[in-house]
Amino acid sequence: MLALGFLLLDDLFLVRFVPRRWRKPFLGQPRAMPTAEKIRGVPDPASVLRGIAPPQGAERAPGAAPKRDWLEEVRPHLHALKLSISAVLFAWIFYANAALLFWMFASSIPLPVSPVQVLARWRIANEYGLFGRMTRTQYEIDFQGSNDDGKTWRTYPFRFKPQDPAKAPGIYAPYQPRFDWNLWFASLGSWQADSIVTRTEERLLTNDADVLALFAGNPFPGEPPTQVRAMIWQYWFTSMAEKRAMGMWWRRQLLGLYAPVLARDATGNVGVIQWPASGPPEP
Repeated sequence: MLALGFLLLDDLFLVRFVPRRWRKPFLGQPRAMPTAEKIRGVPDPASVLRGIAPPQGAERAPGAAPKRDWLEEVRPHLHALKLSISAVLFAWIFYANAALLFWMFASSIPLPVSPVQVLARWRIANEYGLFGRMTRTQYEIDFQGSNDDGKTWRTYPFRFKPQDPAKAPGIYAPYQPRFDWNLWFASLGSWQADSIVTRTEERLLTNDADVLALFAGNPFPGEPPTQVRAMIWQYWFTSMAEKRAMGMWWRRQLLGLYAPVLARDATGNVGVIQWPASGPPEP
């Protein structure tokens, strides 16, 4: 995204960074300075003579009709035709964009659908924004581990994703925290549709260094946990009154188990000891 801003810089500003022997094509032709007579309002004698004498090779016989340039006659009509076609296409694209936006809020609006369907195959008209549709609920996944057969659970802290209700949301652009970002997408669907959660659980059972580096800390620095689970929460921003009273940025509600609880036995084998409410996947 930052690279696109490079196109907004003026050529004369950037030409100073070009070697001197290569600058001429970027500078273009210098503009002719007006003469003293033009500045005072007096016509240039050379221009007067050019206006009186016909150009070389353009002499014609007395009484002959002047030669007409058909291109000059057609040019205004071509310009009008180009403007008309451009106006129709831009109006068509504008309608398709506007209709898609209206249908996002009220799908029952009786607007013609065929103009939108014709443009759909060319992908030149869609809902405005980074995402065509924004989710109205925020779900977050927590990874928790236990080394006492599930009696106590310790939470793995994230680096970027909302987790602590007392912590303000951060700004991390232009860095893209892919792990946290993919977990947010996974929370919008089922654990069967995205393997990132169960694969992370498996790696946490062995204290995998690459996976642990994605978290802000490791609650099991000595030895890996024997059980790992993934819980899902729903988050809301607190109101101004709640923020002043409790100092919390978020309020959240535990929705339950998101993915299967994995356990590692003494031999190192990993298995499922509890399934979420959705049950095991179909064979």
